[in-house]
This record gives sequence, C-alpha cells and structure tokens, in this order.
Amino acid sequence: MELTVYTSKPYTIRIERGCLQKTGSFCRELFPKSIRTVIVSDSHVFPLYGESVLSSLQEAGFAADSFVFPAGEEHKQLSTFENILLFLAEKRLTRTDFIIALGGGVTGDMAGFAAACYLRGIPFVQIPTSLLAQVDSSVGGKTAVDLPQGKNLVGAFHQPSLVLIDPDTLSTLPPKWFADGMGEVIKYGCIRSEELFSLLEAENFSQNMEEILYRCVDIKRKVVEHDEFDTGERMLLNFGHTLGHALEKLHGFSGLSHGAAVGIGMVMITKAGEKAGLTAPGTADRIASLLHKFGLPASDTVSLPELLDATGSDKKSAGSSIRIILLRSVGESFIQEMDREEFLRFCGVEN
Repeated sequence: MELTVYTSKPYTIRIERGCLQKTGSFCRELFPKSIRTVIVSDSHVFPLYGESVLSSLQEAGFAADSFVFPAGEEHKQLSTFENILLFLAEKRLTRTDFIIALGGGVTGDMAGFAAACYLRGIPFVQIPTSLLAQVDSSVGGKTAVDLPQGKNLVGAFHQPSLVLIDPDTLSTLPPKWFADGMGEVIKYGCIRSEELFSLLEAENFSQNMEEILYRCVDIKRKVVEHDEFDTGERMLLNFGHTLGHALEKLHGFSGLSHGAAVGIGMVMITKAGEKAGLTAPGTADRIASLLHKFGLPASDTVSLPELLDATGSDKKSAGSSIRIILLRSVGESFIQEMDREEFLRFCGVEN
C-alpha cells in the first residue's frame, strides 16, 4: 500500500510487510547522490532492527552510522538533541546526506528536529516501529523536544522525505506500547470516522491490521494536506491532547504513556462537552468502553484543578485563548475557542 502526502514537499508513505529490510534500496532511489547517513534510534529498538537497517544501507553503498540514546520520553530533551547534532557533525554529514529515524514517536520527533536544524535542514526518513508512530507521529512533519514546562515546546515543521511502515515490527511491541498506540487509533475514529470506530468496537486490531493502519494514515494525510502548519483543521488531531499532555507533565513524562494520557483527555473533554450540550449524550461512555477494550484507562487520580493548571503552557493556546477539540458525536469533531477562564468553567472548575 502506498499513499502520497501532497504538502509543500510531497513524499510517499509505504505500508508493506518486510519493507524495513529494503531500506537501503528505497533510500538509494530517493537519494542517488548521498554518501552518508545516520540512523537515530533508542536502546529498545536498535537491538531489534538496527543491524538489519544498517546492513541494508551499507549494501546500497551508504556510509551508515548509528546514534542510540536511552529509551523513554524523559530523554526527549535538549541535551539528547544536542548530542545528536554533535554526532552528525562528527560524521561530517552534508546537505546531500540524510538521517533515518528508526523507532517510536520520541525518536521520530528528535531525529526530525535534528534534521530540521542541522545545516539549516537536511532530509530525513521515518521508519516508525511503534503503533503510535506508524499511525500518527511519523506523518505530517511535526518535530520537537520537551521542556520541563511542557511537551514539544521546542521544535519545527520539517516533512520527511519518505515514511516506511512495516507492520511486522508491531509483533515485537510490548503490550503496554501497543495499547499506547491504540489511543491514537481510537482518536482517528473519534474525530473523522465513525466507521473506523465501529470497526474497532466489533473486531480486534490484528484482524484488520493493515486496513486500520491505512485508514488512520489516510485520515492524517488528508488533514495535513489541508493544513500543513497547524493553523486550522489540523488542530482536530489534538483531540484529547490538551488535557493529555498536562497529565503526562504531572506524571513526569514517565508514569503515564502518551496514548493512555490522550485517551483520558478524550473522555474528560467529551464529558464536559456533553454537560455543555455540545456533544451527543453517551459519547464519552462509548469512548471509555473502547479504551478499556484495548487495555487503556479512562480516568486518572490527578485532581481537576491541578490538571487544568498544568495546561497553562499548552501549545494550542493563542494569547489568552485556548483552542479545544470537541465532538458533536463519534466521527464528527470541531474546534472551540474560549478564553482560559471560560475553559476552566467548561471543565468544571469555578474561580
């Protein structure tokens, strides 16, 4: 399966079992003049797939090296980013060379940001190995690192040159991280496809793995094409993320996975929408049931005032306003802008 994303720099997304072993030939076709490349990966993923990708690249005539950092969201920080840049400089990559992001969303975000900044921008290839990265973060060109004040506060838009999605990599994904990705899969059904949501309710992911991957990527492709730089429609992809990112921050970016946090955020904001008469009754319960089906929580012990206070540095803020994503019903989403005081009242906190 292939899709083309028609952004300012069009690129191909290939969904194919075993494509990871063909990385070298795909990259040689894409970068005929390149000499060097660096694989950026983490300590969990590289032992599984790193040598295979390295061998494929070397067989295609590339001088390939690897930079491996400790796995975990807590390492998605400026110090790791700096070390990646220093490594690229040490290996003397030029503007005709490229980076490969091999791993999950943390790897893709940091490798993409390094590609955006090194020599003022060099190409990079996404090889997402987690479900979350395959259906969401590898597509669309958002790259970033975290600050103590919040997630993804330093970054750039930098579209990949190619995305290789190998469904076989999901077979080595621990159950926790498979569930983490399902949070984003469910999000796509919530915002754009009641049909996808119903499919997830009726069947297991493994029964329709490639179809579900394709549907999620296709939804994101269409949204990104309409709004590459996240100023309008693309904000719909942030459903559940305002509260979800705040939860991650309060858990120290390690105690609660991204997908779990987003799932909780989706339920909470949908309950508020129902209470305000903007969302069809029962929608939040339907989302919560589907989250539970795939082993994800639908609530957290953090107090509401503490949670809402942690949303203060959210990227979706604009001046004194904040843009939140709500559902009219499953499959139909919209953007609601309100000032912060109104947002607090909307979520159930009176000042």
